[in-house]
Parts: sequence; C-alpha cells; structure tokens
Amino acid sequence: MTRYEQIKTEIKASPKTWLVTGVAGFIGSNLLEHLLKLDQTVIGLDNFATGHQHNLDEVQSLVTAEQWTKFTFIEGDIRDYQDCENALAHNVDYVLHQAALGSVPRSIADPVTTNAANVTGFLNMLQAAKEANVKSFTYAASSSTYGDHPALPKVEENIGNPLSPYAVTKYVNELYAGVYARTYGFKTIGLRYFNVFGQRQDPNGAYAAVIPKWTAAMIEGEDVFINGDGETSRDFCFIENTVQMNILAAMAPDETKDQVYNVAVGDRTTLNDLYKSIQHSLQDCDINVTRDPIYRDFRAGDVRHSQADISKAIKKLGYSPDFKILQGISKAMPWYKKLLANT
Repeated sequence: MTRYEQIKTEIKASPKTWLVTGVAGFIGSNLLEHLLKLDQTVIGLDNFATGHQHNLDEVQSLVTAEQWTKFTFIEGDIRDYQDCENALAHNVDYVLHQAALGSVPRSIADPVTTNAANVTGFLNMLQAAKEANVKSFTYAASSSTYGDHPALPKVEENIGNPLSPYAVTKYVNELYAGVYARTYGFKTIGLRYFNVFGQRQDPNGAYAAVIPKWTAAMIEGEDVFINGDGETSRDFCFIENTVQMNILAAMAPDETKDQVYNVAVGDRTTLNDLYKSIQHSLQDCDINVTRDPIYRDFRAGDVRHSQADISKAIKKLGYSPDFKILQGISKAMPWYKKLLANT
C-alpha cells in the first residue's frame, strides 16, 4: 500500500473538515471531488474570478447526494480578511489554499490585480488560518519561482531571478510562509506546481493554459499557435498527481513542514511533441486533426525549459505520481470532447 492509499484509508475512517480556497476553479474543484468521495466535510471559498459554477455542478453529479451535503460553499474573496475568517469559522482542520490569479501574461498586463490576489489574499488566508489554529496549511506555489536559474532538473533549494510579476507574487508567498514558521511557529507546505492539466481546466479566455487551449482549437477545427520553435519544454503534471500531493502535504508530519515541494512527474515534453500527443489522443476519440500548428514569436516572461526533480516529495511525503503525460492526456480528452459538444 502506498503512502497515499494509506492516508486515504485513514481519513475515510476518521473524516475531518477541509477548507479549499478557489474551490470553483480547476484544481480546487478536483480537490473537492476527491475529498467528498472520501466522505470528508469541505468548506469551499471562491469569488468566481476564474472559477465557474459549472465546475461545482459537475462535482455534484459525480458524488452521492449524501456526500454533497457535506459541502458548504461560501462566495467570498481572499482579498477581504473577513471573508477568510468566515470561511475558517467552521472548525476547519486542514486548509488547501488554491485561490490565486494565475498566468504569466495576465500578470504582465495587470500586475496590481495579480499582486492583490496572490500576495494580499495569501497573507490574509495565512493569518486567518494561524488565528484559527488549523492542523495544517498547504498552499499552491509555482515552478515560476525558479525564474532564470538554468539548471535542470529544478531542485527546490536553487532558484533564480523571477521573470514576471506572477513569479514575484508566488515567491513572496514562500517568503511569508517561512516568516510565519520562524516568527509564530506556524509551519506550512508550499507545492510548486509544474504545468498542471486535466479535466475542468478552462479552455476559454485570453489566459487559458496550453493544453486546454490547443485541445479546444483542435476539436473545433481552429488554428493552433506555438510560441517560438516548439522545442520549448515543460514538465506537464496531470491533475490526479496534484490532488495526491495536496492530500499528502495536508497530512504530513511536522518535520516535513516549513518547506516547498515540486509537484510534477520529473519529465520533459516539448511543445511540438505535446501537439502530436493531443492530436493522437483526439484520434482515439474519433476526432481527426489535420491542420499543422502555426509558429509565432516567443512569449515574454516564458522560460525555455522546465523539469522538476521530484525526489524530495517522494522521499519525505511518499509521493508516487500515477499519471505520466500521455496517460493524463488520454484521460482528459474525452472530457473536453464532451464539454465542447455541449457548448
């Protein structure tokens, strides 16, 4: 039995109360689904800035009626300290803080709003959680923190200069987390996400992530644009691996806290190979993609290559990613086909 399987067995036998911020978003709604299926009580906070009611509706359709009664939704904003306090006023045991404004291009276009959500909002939730004396606080950090550090794979202790306002905000989260551990004894765990993808990741909007954006374009017969020469590479991480890491981190022993961990699979996929993988997976869904991608200029703020060293997460938290990129894409494509057929 893996560490993850062991923890799932334990928490199902002894349910607790979890707060998931950004619960209507991509990662938040997947966390909600898994926790409810484990018979946990979940408080969800979201302001619908990037989350959607239809994500919550889909989760409701995937759990039992009894499990759904264990979910309480609060429409609120992490930039409002009172909203953070209200969300925690339910005897919360574990906090999974996912609420943030993602996207490097969005932060370049509007750094002030990104800072308000990612720095002020983070500090509000961190302080409120400390005051509420929760058992653990796990937050979404980012691989963007590695910045211009050239070494591969990325090791948690070695970071460079940030390349975007978004990267600055996520690094500030880590700095605040460290200060709270040293000053108040409130230890947290930060999860540096590497290009998470999967079902319920929004394909629409100017700041959609590459996999849902390309998938939607391919299904609808539209052009797919690749920034640069297509040899840019990323460590794509399927959502199920990310859910696993959040639950492992929440239940981690005290000596593994006040640290950050990479959340990835420890592999690299070029954008050219990614295009081919999505194309082949869609063929398995009876969707033939015949267009070639269109290449354009590199995007400001993007790093050339990204790959995680996940040995720390494996050793200290018992992480064992179950899905490589091809398995994740194969699982996600039918969901996108169904989504776009209904729109």
